[in-house]
Amino acid sequence: MDYVKDVLVSTDWVAQNLNQEGVRLIEVDEDILLYDTGHIQGAVKVDWQQDFWDPVMREFIGPEELQTLLGRLGLKEGDQIVLYGDKSNWWAAYAYWFLSYNGVQNLKLMNGGRQKWVAEGRELTTDAPSFEATQYPALKRDESLRAYRDEVKAHIETVRSGGGAMVDVRSPDEFSGKVTHMPNYPQEGVLRGGHIPGAANIPWARATNEDGTFKTADELKALYEGEGVTPDKDVIAYCRIAERSSHSWFVLRELLGYPRVRNYDGSWTEWGNAVGMPIEKTYQEA
Repeated sequence: MDYVKDVLVSTDWVAQNLNQEGVRLIEVDEDILLYDTGHIQGAVKVDWQQDFWDPVMREFIGPEELQTLLGRLGLKEGDQIVLYGDKSNWWAAYAYWFLSYNGVQNLKLMNGGRQKWVAEGRELTTDAPSFEATQYPALKRDESLRAYRDEVKAHIETVRSGGGAMVDVRSPDEFSGKVTHMPNYPQEGVLRGGHIPGAANIPWARATNEDGTFKTADELKALYEGEGVTPDKDVIAYCRIAERSSHSWFVLRELLGYPRVRNYDGSWTEWGNAVGMPIEKTYQEA
């Protein structure tokens, strides 16, 4: 089977369309300094924290602020927006989900991300592109793409009844409660380890090849259906702050065409600190 949606472009396609009118590249990295060391010609930078997060409370900027951001980047209605970044496109997928949540259209990911582009020896530049500011059209959110804490708590019963699925895309040690952070990452202030009851542990990286590209549709279908995550179910994905779960959300909704997939952006940094939220922990200290 093929991917359900045409939402990926290859590094070859990007190289051939660098100067194409109406094609815009956006780089979104975990390492916000990486862009300045070299990026694809014509790509603009988005800082996922500074640009997408509200500066005062833990929440995203609103559609109006995003509209202003896209206008400042010189984007126009109808532009083909191609996202890419480091970490096998974690943060590019996060941006894809956030932009989709706010109603932005014509989005694609460069398959393999920055990792593949660099591995192929393709050219990078430190020249910052300049685009004339635009008036980007008004945006409207699609709340069917986002899950909130109380909705996740209610979803536990949906999972138990067989009508839903929960996908924890973190590492097995995070899922078990042995650690509260990713390998080689610092502790992030989460008080409790473990996972949301009923969640299936399907680490995000199982959906990718060594070069950062996505596995075939048949391989992805077998991966998720083998863990009971089927298209007929209402699915919620989560990780720690939704960057890795955005990658899995992209696989399930955009590549496999699952009709009901939400991303829980509060994820474990909210759930593991919240009062009254149930937690399962399978790790037993010796």
